Amino acid sequence: MADPAVAVQGLAVSYGSVRILHGIDLSVAKGQTIGVVGESGSGKSTLARTLVGTVKPAAGQVRIGGVDVTAVRGARRTELRRKVQLIPQDPYSSLDPRRTIGEALAEAVDPRRANVRRHRDEIVRWLSTVRLPADTVARYPHELSGGQRQRVAIARGLILRPEVVIADEITSALDVSVQAEILDLIARLRRELDLTMVFISHNLAVVHQVCDEVVVLYRGEVVEHASTAELFERPKHEYTRTLLAAVPGAPGFDIEPRDAA
Repeated sequence: MADPAVAVQGLAVSYGSVRILHGIDLSVAKGQTIGVVGESGSGKSTLARTLVGTVKPAAGQVRIGGVDVTAVRGARRTELRRKVQLIPQDPYSSLDPRRTIGEALAEAVDPRRANVRRHRDEIVRWLSTVRLPADTVARYPHELSGGQRQRVAIARGLILRPEVVIADEITSALDVSVQAEILDLIARLRRELDLTMVFISHNLAVVHQVCDEVVVLYRGEVVEHASTAELFERPKHEYTRTLLAAVPGAPGFDIEPRDAA
């Protein structure tokens, strides 16, 4: 069998003397989207930062395409890290307010020699892919709405065609109608690009719409891992049942799309 796109084994992460993640095991097949859910403080964002390589684990392995990224160094490590891209929770703070959107995307393509003119066709193509007009190239982050900035963040995360995309609470700062548009966009991009994603969220209604499987984190440990349908229909762990009961409108919750993405 082919190696999974992501394979996490025995992952432990500590901040000082405080252990945040405890022996996490996780596997994501190519083309699959796995949701990681839990309350604030459960370790979701720490897991995201570890997967993209900005946090060093205290123990365990993170394998991307069969390669242990925690064991490689130098240029090879930089190359592997470019294969895993993060779409952040707050695209406004992650975008330099002094740079145009074109400059931000050009830097993602080539951090050392970012040049909007050289990469303009590719930048415009990706802006179109996320349903933004070509003139967005010359605009600044403060000139865009929250939903538009999130579309830029998605384009920036995908422009390198990474093997794995980590989406960290990407709808949490948006109102419900804009959330629906972004979720429609993610669903379309998953189909068109055969994306492999780790979708991190506290919002189970969102996870229900976009994920094939769900991992539930509680105090840094995986307490349940099941297909989305099984987890929502037959949750096994008491913490999972508590999360489901807290969703507005449970059990028939959903986010209805307002506009086509």
